[in-house]
Amino acid sequence: MTAPTLRLTNTLTRQIEAVEPSQRDADGRPLLRVYGCGPTVYSYAHIGNFRSFLTTDLLLRTARALGWSTRYASNVTDGGHLTDDDLADAPGEDKLAAALRSKDGARFANVWDLARHSTDALLEDWQALNLLEPDVRPRATEHVREQIRAVERLVAAGHAYETEGGVYFHVPSFPAYGKLSGNVAAEGLETGAAAESRAVVTDEAKRDPRDFALWKKDPGHLMQWYSPWGWGFPGWHIECSVMAEQYLGQTIDVHTGGEDLIFPHHECEIAQAESLGDVPFARLWVHTRFLRVEGERMAKSKGNFLTVGDLIAPEREGGRGLDPLAVRYALLSGHYRKPFNFTEANLQSAAKLVARIRHAYDALLPQAEARPGAPDPAFSDALDAAYAQALAGMCDDLNTPRALAAMLDGVGRIHGQDLNAASAQPARTFLDQVNDLLGIVYPATGSPAEEEDPLAEQVEALLAERVEARKAKDFARADAI
Repeated sequence: MTAPTLRLTNTLTRQIEAVEPSQRDADGRPLLRVYGCGPTVYSYAHIGNFRSFLTTDLLLRTARALGWSTRYASNVTDGGHLTDDDLADAPGEDKLAAALRSKDGARFANVWDLARHSTDALLEDWQALNLLEPDVRPRATEHVREQIRAVERLVAAGHAYETEGGVYFHVPSFPAYGKLSGNVAAEGLETGAAAESRAVVTDEAKRDPRDFALWKKDPGHLMQWYSPWGWGFPGWHIECSVMAEQYLGQTIDVHTGGEDLIFPHHECEIAQAESLGDVPFARLWVHTRFLRVEGERMAKSKGNFLTVGDLIAPEREGGRGLDPLAVRYALLSGHYRKPFNFTEANLQSAAKLVARIRHAYDALLPQAEARPGAPDPAFSDALDAAYAQALAGMCDDLNTPRALAAMLDGVGRIHGQDLNAASAQPARTFLDQVNDLLGIVYPATGSPAEEEDPLAEQVEALLAERVEARKAKDFARADAI
């Protein structure tokens, strides 16, 4: 049977295109190189973030199902991301610094500890949702040297210039600026309606309103490094251009992220990377649409801001104790190219379907494998066809609703079959295949809901004690803790 062609919607061309890796691995297989924008670790990642991460996960799984090799990098932004990030040259406070001053941030000694804690939480949630681990997960703060060198090259090439406030990328030096987002006008600097309420140009020495910071001079910032332009920190956008090239090469096959990153982040990434390399930065750009909760935009003020931990942590720890794979299934049930409404009804339906899948491999197969019997070619052929349909769905622009329908057809056939030792084998093969493709059959190992940290309660108690010691100005005790 001929393998289907993997096709994706390319934001850059506004068309669905075939994915054709430009390199091959040592075994001669197509090598798909993917860069997925990770989160800024100032707090816990929410389920909307994970919907975007899941799109990249499914792309990789589909490529591997086709027999391809993959190389995947997903960054951690642990500094340099300012609050007003709907602007190319974002003003405001660093998100990590702002988080440190919050109620939740009070338990951390410094911004570095906050970033490490949030990163650890990200990795736990990542594993719980059965997401494939990147080949490399570069952290922005560990690649500042490379970012400084890239800025030096942009200045030397005439694409950037220095002011008293920082170093800026000069947008008119890159005529293709705006080709991803369509945002090309000097006054079209933000996507929200807040432009009238705050100044767009934060440095009067900027040559063009669209110019954005590559380096911010700020010797008082909580996270700073020394550079040829003095103490400060990198702009938000430069990190991904630099790390993508370092780990995947100058032209990568696919760059993924949420639709909120199209402008300014990805637009600025392109300008930087293509000015440095004079070659296309990414051949395909894949963006996941926004997620809403019960029809409303997520916001802490509305009480509908959901993290993975809110859903899967045990009830005694304040969570709902849900199966992580039910959360994954719920997020899978909507196509990535369409806005998704995450509802209680959707979640409950996903939980029931995951329980039905689990019953197939947890109860039916073990019993059947102990019963002698003859093979059933029709049953085996039907499962092969169901898997082929699931794979075809995923190759059709990651059409998860179509793939899930095919998977459920196969699971229904397993439930309806009088299984024996012979027929159990194709059933198990089918479940293995759809798990590799969709990641919703076998539970992830070591998820937080299943494997508790024996020191967690002690650590939380000490952190609470430390907060009280600082309030009482007992700094010696706080430092000892």
